[in-house]
Amino acid sequence: MEKFSELSKQQLKSKETKERIFQAAKNILQRSGYENLSIKNICEEAGVSNGSFYHHFQSKDDLLSYHVEEQPAINPELLDIPTDKESAKAAILEVYLNYASYCYVLGVDFIAGYYHTKNQALNPDIRTERPYPIVTVQKYLEKAVSANAIQLKLSIEEVVTDIRMLVIGNAFEWALRNGEVDLKENIRRSISHYLDGVLM
Repeated sequence: MEKFSELSKQQLKSKETKERIFQAAKNILQRSGYENLSIKNICEEAGVSNGSFYHHFQSKDDLLSYHVEEQPAINPELLDIPTDKESAKAAILEVYLNYASYCYVLGVDFIAGYYHTKNQALNPDIRTERPYPIVTVQKYLEKAVSANAIQLKLSIEEVVTDIRMLVIGNAFEWALRNGEVDLKENIRRSISHYLDGVLM
């Protein structure tokens, strides 16, 4: 029992350190932008060593991806195999609207820095299996197509790539306009229209 309690303390300390490192990166990103975000600056701001940083994260882009782990969880019931294309559309929209809500929590300045062309966390070729909305939706579509619940006019890879580009465009527009457009409504509208054209 004592050993379990000790492990829990260790896990808690590790989580607190990861959060402190992430908050430091978030502060720098909001204050100075992606170009001034370095591991050295992050470690100084967080009050941790380089070794501690690399114990928790592989790179600064890996660190920026950490925010997706903290998203409010999607209700697993929602991702059951759909009964028709409308229920599939509703589930996909819910995943991305959940992400949009979290963007509001992180703030415009964070999102403006995150959606930077040099941020390799956005590169689909090197994405980890963190709970990115795109990973969730890809697995959901694979399950739905395999069960013959829906059909797609394009490949699953093409659909998730198109949706990813729509979300990035909407997030960029939201940041560009300093949060003065309705990110959730824009994501809802653009993804909804897109899915109407590809879901069968």
